[in-house]
Amino acid sequence: MRVLFKAQFETVKGNEGIRSGKLPEVLKETLDHLKPEAAYFGPEDGCRTCWMVFDLEDSSQLPSIAEPFFSQLNARVSFTPIMNADDLQKGLSQIR
Repeated sequence: MRVLFKAQFETVKGNEGIRSGKLPEVLKETLDHLKPEAAYFGPEDGCRTCWMVFDLEDSSQLPSIAEPFFSQLNARVSFTPIMNADDLQKGLSQIR
């Protein structure tokens, strides 16, 4: 299932993560592990934010993906099922 992963970093903890090198380390490890089809980084709601679109094979992966962001960076994390245009067309064609 295609999923949008979002992580927002509280400013103080984000600053600490940049100074210590932990923020780029966690991001690199996550990018290497997930191999997202897209990854973006920018500000949202006054926080550093990353968005990654990737294929979630099994819901049991969620804890291992989220935990480094929770425990090491005090991040707010969300996972949202999403579709591209082809997925949407396929889904709409199944509506009767």
